[in-house]
Amino acid sequence: MATTKSANEKLIKLCEEIAYDRKAENIIRINLTEMAAVSDYFILCTATSEPHIRAISERIQRDVLEKLKIKPLHVDGSPESHWSIVDYGVVMIHIMTEDARSNYQLEDLWSDAPMTDAVKRIEAALKRRAAAAKKKAGEN
Repeated sequence: MATTKSANEKLIKLCEEIAYDRKAENIIRINLTEMAAVSDYFILCTATSEPHIRAISERIQRDVLEKLKIKPLHVDGSPESHWSIVDYGVVMIHIMTEDARSNYQLEDLWSDAPMTDAVKRIEAALKRRAAAAKKKAGEN
């Protein structure tokens, strides 16, 4: 289990990037460190179908184990329920259909907590990498 702040951040960013790579939509990080919550962070993301929920959940579990050697503490829900949770203790990834996300309104429930648009963060990082690669190619 990740215990240091930098290890936690690495886990959180990796989970967000995997969800993004698997075409999850509306990826939001909720910082619950100052709240009485079951986890320090929630990552909420929207899947377009039951198979999409399964694909995101399975890829997160596989890639986190492969890259960080961390297994989830618990996996709950199912694609059929339109909501799946992958729990790593410090971060819980909630993968939901649009209808389930609208119905449960976790963003509203935790509206006092700081939220980060992970898609904007990831796309800004991708643009920076592309610009750096272009600059480096121009130097050669």
